Amino acid sequence: MSQWINNSVFYHIYPLGFCGCPEYNDGKTEYRLDKLKEWIPHLKKMGVNALYLGPVFESLKHGYDTSDYYKIDCRLGDNESFKKLCGELHANGIKIVLDGVFNHVGRDFWAFKDVQKYGSNSQYCGWFQNLTFNGRSPYDDPFWYEGWSGHYDLVKLNLYNQAVVDHLIGAVSMWMDEFGIDGLRLDAADCIEPNFFRALRRFCKNKNPEFWLMGEIIHGDYNRWANPEMMDSVTNYECYKGIYSSHNDKNYFEIAHSLQRQFANGGIYQNLCLYNFLDNHDVNRIGSTLRNPAHLKNVYTLMFTMPGVPSIYYGSEWAIEGMRTRESDQMLRPCLDLNTPLAKTHSLVPHIGMLSALRKSFPALCTGKYENVMIRNEQLVFKRFTNDQTIVVALNISDSEYWLDFQISGGSVLTDVLTDGSEYRVENNHANVMIPANGARVMLLNNGDFNFRDFRERTENDYQAEAVSNAQMESSNAQDNDSEAQAAQPEQTAEAPHTAPAEPERKAKLGKYRCYDGSMFAVIALAENTDDHEPAIVYKDLFNNGYIYVCSAKGFLEDIEVDGRKVRKFEYVDED
Repeated sequence: MSQWINNSVFYHIYPLGFCGCPEYNDGKTEYRLDKLKEWIPHLKKMGVNALYLGPVFESLKHGYDTSDYYKIDCRLGDNESFKKLCGELHANGIKIVLDGVFNHVGRDFWAFKDVQKYGSNSQYCGWFQNLTFNGRSPYDDPFWYEGWSGHYDLVKLNLYNQAVVDHLIGAVSMWMDEFGIDGLRLDAADCIEPNFFRALRRFCKNKNPEFWLMGEIIHGDYNRWANPEMMDSVTNYECYKGIYSSHNDKNYFEIAHSLQRQFANGGIYQNLCLYNFLDNHDVNRIGSTLRNPAHLKNVYTLMFTMPGVPSIYYGSEWAIEGMRTRESDQMLRPCLDLNTPLAKTHSLVPHIGMLSALRKSFPALCTGKYENVMIRNEQLVFKRFTNDQTIVVALNISDSEYWLDFQISGGSVLTDVLTDGSEYRVENNHANVMIPANGARVMLLNNGDFNFRDFRERTENDYQAEAVSNAQMESSNAQDNDSEAQAAQPEQTAEAPHTAPAEPERKAKLGKYRCYDGSMFAVIALAENTDDHEPAIVYKDLFNNGYIYVCSAKGFLEDIEVDGRKVRKFEYVDED
């Protein structure tokens, strides 16, 4: 098992959609994937430290129809640009996992085109599954071959052929050496010859023992593919379905049964770190699947606190919607840009960031054992625990707050570390806890010696340090861009005058502020932008889990129009 995976938070991108690439490869090299550099601060804000990129290698259409395993798709860039991108991701502490599509290739794959050209005289006839010259293909080739799942634009490879295996493993070797990738997600893993995975594992682990192999498995016993001889992990489709349907049906018994079956003492996957997700490039967006948007935070809380590694599909941190149709998956794979308005009605970024911080702070959430504590239709309580630590997770999908009575042992106090630090006494191994409507509590079991304020300050300091690091990186990128732009301009005969930044109309100060919508915040620091030295404000949400925000002083102190009149966006509250 790769040790880094237990502490990972994944972000999954389908690159060809994310970058708005043309549907068909036009042969023109465009460095579209470079825009991912702009997203690095956003990823770090959510605590993401691992990136799973869908197909990036040359293909004709959607990426899963590979034409060259040794070349980056020209719609995304080239090998050199991708190498630089991988370097930036690694420099920011983000692991890289690529899509290994080894079950099939596209009809533009060079070896298949050789068969089309030379027929039975081609030396590559044995590279493809069940290729014969006793008939014609649905594309009217003068030969027959096996298409994956009846799709004849996807030509199934013959993985019993050693030359094919050598070609594929040679490509993996190049990806590891040139790009420094940290793992592979194996497409259609249930259709692939097991001996190929054994050979792939031997090669990868000998080259890098920490290299991670994860397979796409929809049904069946995951232990068939995730074991010491083949892969480290697989996609947890069982819990994917259980998470959204248990919320839609208000039936926590469904997901509790799967979690108990998989991970509790005696569970069939208790020794695996499965890949958990709420949506991906093949299934409907969670923003479309959930019937009640009020349950969005709870589904993320559940995914981040259950055993396994959590993954966010790009754009779903804003709960954007998307449904697949019989004709197209395009709605699941949109082009997104941080500089254009996104569907932020249900922005989950701060919530996801806090959940990531909890995983970072409490080992029980990453490697602890699992046990159900209480199950009701609309409430679920479970615990994650190690020898030294116990975390209790309580979820409520009722539209009203709910007081839960349950048995718990090993401490005298439950402290909510997700929201407000509320404490609940444990007496005679018995607790009575209030769970907010459509909400959750993640609680540390302790003996009254846990200081929530210190914990939250440490978390906020880490967050602010990360924000400063991100700002510095953005400033450096901006300066690099400015230098490039200046180099492209003709030499100026006179230096442009420097204009000092204008002072904001009002001066901010530390203390409480009331937002125009009635919510309360506390300004906790006065800062400045490292790029242009404009004043900035660091402030904390006093109502919503203590989230930390940073904005310009001008934006914080400005007037806005509400119902036809101008009001202050934030009004200082004199506590005296």
